[in-house]
Amino acid sequence: MSGDHEHGDSQVNCGSKGSDTHRHKDKHKDKEHRHKDHKKDKEREKFKHSNSEHKEHSEKKHRDKDKEKLKHSDGSSDKHREKHKEKRREEKIKSSHIDRPKKEKENGYVRDISPAAIKSEPEEGNGFYPSPQYNKTKQEYDDEEFEYKPKKVKTEHDKKAKKRKHEYEEDDEDEDIKPKKKTKDKKTTEGKKAKKEEEEKWKWWEEERSTDGSKWRFLEHKGPVFAPPYEPLPDKVKFYYDGKPMKLNAPAEEVATFFAKMLDHEYTTKDIFRKNFFKDWRKEMTSEEKSKISDLNKCNFSEMSEYFKAQSEARKQMSKQEKQKIKEENERILQEYGFCIMDNHKERIGNFRIEPPGLFRGRGDHPKMGMLKRRIRPEDIIINCSKDSKHPKPPPGTKWKEVRHDNKVTWLVSWTENIQSSIKYIMLNPSSRIKGEKDWQKYETARRLKKCVDRLRSQYRDDWKSKEMRIRQRAVALYFIDKLALRAGNEKEEGETADTVGCCSLRVEHIKLYPKMDDQEYVVEFDFLGKDSIRYYNKIPVEKRVRKGRAREEGNI
Repeated sequence: MSGDHEHGDSQVNCGSKGSDTHRHKDKHKDKEHRHKDHKKDKEREKFKHSNSEHKEHSEKKHRDKDKEKLKHSDGSSDKHREKHKEKRREEKIKSSHIDRPKKEKENGYVRDISPAAIKSEPEEGNGFYPSPQYNKTKQEYDDEEFEYKPKKVKTEHDKKAKKRKHEYEEDDEDEDIKPKKKTKDKKTTEGKKAKKEEEEKWKWWEEERSTDGSKWRFLEHKGPVFAPPYEPLPDKVKFYYDGKPMKLNAPAEEVATFFAKMLDHEYTTKDIFRKNFFKDWRKEMTSEEKSKISDLNKCNFSEMSEYFKAQSEARKQMSKQEKQKIKEENERILQEYGFCIMDNHKERIGNFRIEPPGLFRGRGDHPKMGMLKRRIRPEDIIINCSKDSKHPKPPPGTKWKEVRHDNKVTWLVSWTENIQSSIKYIMLNPSSRIKGEKDWQKYETARRLKKCVDRLRSQYRDDWKSKEMRIRQRAVALYFIDKLALRAGNEKEEGETADTVGCCSLRVEHIKLYPKMDDQEYVVEFDFLGKDSIRYYNKIPVEKRVRKGRAREEGNI
């Protein structure tokens, strides 16, 4: 408060001691009230201009309430405050005979500025003690002001930040917006993909397996995807026989293109390949073509070969749009034919496309290499599905060979190929339940083997001493399978397949025995064609009893 106000306080103090009359006291009180009201109005005006427009209404309400409360409480509070001050001064004077507190004269009266006095005075510094009722109102007012101010600050900050962001985006729009959009799209795509995989995952290993031998209860699929039909060569691409161009009928021309595509391969230089090809090619010729074409060495496929090379190069040079179009078409076919419904779950099919026609290659020196693999047609196909499923439809104008409902097998489609008369199948993908169960069974077999492998090893060692040659030979075969991880092998018809062997079908020419080699005793040398005509060559030392094993009369070990 100002000096005038403090002077008024000192006059009231003097009147309370009996120096003034009661009338003078009342008059002075009215003057004091008017002076205080005037001061408070000035402070309200200052306060009003310093605050924002958003809190004006709430401040006015609180000011009106404070005004009413102060009017009722000023009279009693003034008397109480003055009496309390006087009493406190008298107590301090009496108790401070040794160390007298410092005094300071201010505005006509002596003020106590000792630490105790300073500590006990109000922090507002307005010269009076507010009543408890006023304190409560002031606290509520301050709380509301504290809650309201951040809203104003936050709004101004947001406006400035928004302005700065807008200016930045105008300067560098590409660098700021595009990466954010890409990141968002990537996260959204990954989230959807993970959710989709989680929904489609079939925890078949937690279900009970059938005990009646059935592989499924419900099976539905769309059937196979056949190879595209043959497209005849353009008229400018010629086939030459004995230096002269010759027009072939469509079936003979198609087989000729198979040979032309392999012209740069070493297969076409092998006699067995050329012999088998020419034999099957003549079966597709007309009688007129057969009479003219009698020697494969006089046939010229070079122009055909150059045409297919150019086609291959053109596919490599395709634009991104063309490649994307092909990719989308393949994806559409995959979604339509590449999945089946098995026991109310969507399962991926492994090889849903029928292999196109061509020339058989085989592995190694296969006796049937060069033979024609004929085109598979709907009439060759056997469909396997549920009775209550929607059966796959054959291409228009054709029909299936047979539709079965055998739930004891796992294949969806089967047919018999013409080279080795073996049955081909369309099966499920390795990630499917059926394939997973087969792998599971193999792993369980390996676990069981672990428990008895020591007993088996001890058994075949004892069998080396057997008087019966068959038992000794079996024990030696088990020893090699155990130590070298050789395939067991099986007997095959001569002339039908490549000359590949396994452990049980080894012949005398496949091994050599050495009493000593490279400082090692009882060495056995292996040299034979294994699976896929891959050569197996190895030299290992063996135990003495293994080396003494006798060969059978047929020449096999």
